[in-house]
Amino acid sequence: MTITPFMSLAWTDHLTGRQGFLVVDRLVRGVCSGGLRMRPGCTLDEVAGLARGMTMKEALHYSPENRYVPLGGAKGGIDCDPRDPEAYGVLVRYLRAMRPYVESFWTTGEDLGLTQDLVDRAAAAEAGLVSTIQAVYPLLDDEGAARRRLADAFAVQVDGIGLDELVGGCGVAESVLTALDRTGTPYAGTRVAVQGLGTMGGATARFLARAGLTVVAVADIKGTVTNPAGLDVEALLAARDAHGTIDRTALRPTDHETSADAWLATEADVLVPAAVSYAIDTTNHHLVTAPLIVEAANMPVLPEAEETLTSRGVTVLPDVVVNSGTNAWWWWTLFGDIGPTADEAFAHTRRSMRALVDLMLTRAEADGTTPRAAAHAIAADRLPTITDRFGWHR
Repeated sequence: MTITPFMSLAWTDHLTGRQGFLVVDRLVRGVCSGGLRMRPGCTLDEVAGLARGMTMKEALHYSPENRYVPLGGAKGGIDCDPRDPEAYGVLVRYLRAMRPYVESFWTTGEDLGLTQDLVDRAAAAEAGLVSTIQAVYPLLDDEGAARRRLADAFAVQVDGIGLDELVGGCGVAESVLTALDRTGTPYAGTRVAVQGLGTMGGATARFLARAGLTVVAVADIKGTVTNPAGLDVEALLAARDAHGTIDRTALRPTDHETSADAWLATEADVLVPAAVSYAIDTTNHHLVTAPLIVEAANMPVLPEAEETLTSRGVTVLPDVVVNSGTNAWWWWTLFGDIGPTADEAFAHTRRSMRALVDLMLTRAEADGTTPRAAAHAIAADRLPTITDRFGWHR
């Protein structure tokens, strides 16, 4: 998609000089959807690419039988280290500046570097917003019931982790399992390396380990923790901080610590980049030995690197499909396609993600192209239907 975004803006914090961005790729029914990220080095071009991806994610999960109404794509970003003592103040001032857009048409939530609790606190307590998704309320049949349903879903915990954190990882794991099933690869003995043990990476590691795969490497900001016999995923999850950094005192004697990029070269069958954008680029793609990369993070593999990896026989399952489960779960729950329970959330996520990944891989084989190109083609096929049914503002 190369069409000019509906809206693109840059904001400068008057106290720190740090910049923030908002890109609205499209509006559908006057509303768009896309999370807010915070990371050092975030750029307007990065946010624009993510906004385009959100338009496609909305289109890919469109089903005319659902109550869930597809939205346009958008994204917000702040160029700041979330660990910086000034980060919360920057977030509050950014949301104050963006308040008219959040009130009118931009629905947002957590993304890289931010938790939903933090975004909600900054939005409601500091920026004067009713909710970060209030722009979608006019599209609901019963706003009160819908808001209670979503609040109830966010209150659900499964083995100590919130449902809102788990659904995205459930979708990523199901993407991995679908790919393995298509090639007849048994789960037992399949080795996985995960970059990032935050919201998406942590949940993905849990679901894959519980499915019988062996997580042999996990990377965080301090480095990579490895164990060829398999890491104790549950112990690592319990030992991480709010940013997904693992307390090394929780490691077992058989676990090993090595460099931050060692996860790339780990002897694994599946790589799951679940932390930052541009993690695999032209300087390090040669380290990859795994035949399957599953993009849990947004834009973790640069296009030039993916082209070379594809030529080597490496399959890359794209972020636009793989990590789309969280966004879809919000709307399935809010619009009433599923109830606020873990069983319904996981069942619907697994069913939808398996169907979508299978469709993407079947299309890629039929067209003789990559899974990413196939996903884009499927989204492009669905967009005219959404446009005709709901309207499309550029």
